[in-house]
Amino acid sequence: MKFVCRGTKFALIFFLALTLAACTQNKTAPDAEDNSSAAAAAPTAQNAAPMIPDVTGAPPAFDSERAWQYTKDVVAFGPRPIGSANHKKLEDYILAHLKGDDVVADTFMADTPAGQLPVRNIIARYQGIKDGVIIIAGHYDTGYPLRDSGYVGANDGGSSTAVLLELANQLRGKKREGYSVWLLWTDGEEAVKEWKNGVDSVYGVRYLANQWQKDGTLKTIKAFLLADMIGDADLNIDRDENSTPWLEDLIYRAAAQLGYQSHFYARKVGMDDDHTPLVQLGVPSADLIDFDYGYGNVFWHTPQDTLDKLSPKSIAIVGEVILETVRMLDASSGQTHTQTNARP
Repeated sequence: MKFVCRGTKFALIFFLALTLAACTQNKTAPDAEDNSSAAAAAPTAQNAAPMIPDVTGAPPAFDSERAWQYTKDVVAFGPRPIGSANHKKLEDYILAHLKGDDVVADTFMADTPAGQLPVRNIIARYQGIKDGVIIIAGHYDTGYPLRDSGYVGANDGGSSTAVLLELANQLRGKKREGYSVWLLWTDGEEAVKEWKNGVDSVYGVRYLANQWQKDGTLKTIKAFLLADMIGDADLNIDRDENSTPWLEDLIYRAAAQLGYQSHFYARKVGMDDDHTPLVQLGVPSADLIDFDYGYGNVFWHTPQDTLDKLSPKSIAIVGEVILETVRMLDASSGQTHTQTNARP
């Protein structure tokens, strides 16, 4: 996952210089034109806000203890950069969990600064009765440059892998009354040398986006929901200004419906992440991410990204909010309207 720019709703002009400094931390900021294309694709019928009524009934089920065990299992493999033996072990672990499901493993060789490396996206598909697909994604690789540092990526890679594994338990074995849902474990999200938009980053999703554009899959995607760094015990999901605004609003509605609104959108950020290639192609996309991992993000991409910083409750909150968002999308009528932000 890559930081683009961040700020808070309390930012003042006085602090502009500090904000600009933060925007250049550990990266080269995209120019204004590139950032604009990532933040908001040209309006289309596909990314217009659908009419979504309130939903009632029992809240979504999510087993926090089971998801926590998955997180521990993933971390136990150790560092998991692409091309490593531990990465292959985790692939096998995910596929074993999905045995009997409709699974597609999308494998290719990526050209990277370290040469060609194997990348494998894993997709589990759960059929619905409505035309269209909702994709829930999260990456399972850990940072390649940190491969010899003991970095296990409990939050950054581990938590997203685990939440998808538990979502599979909730989705399998029954015909969905709404849209089809695809769970996507993305690979090659992390930079191999240094994060560079569209070059050294999000290898797996860039490949998929190209394939889906060619075969027409892109036109069927109703929403792309990305989970990244969602296990922090002090959970505060940021509002991503590079995501589709109406979908970010809907996530906040879902969080409020479940009583979790205090964990959402206290701060605004602009993320370049696995959702970026889809946003740029006009697919409604949202990044659920807490990019403040420890004071000043001190644990991010360090060997201190360990299980003791995480909470099963945080993973469950995000899992339940994702499922509630899917339930709201299922209830949409297909009509669209202009929607303003639910929260500044």
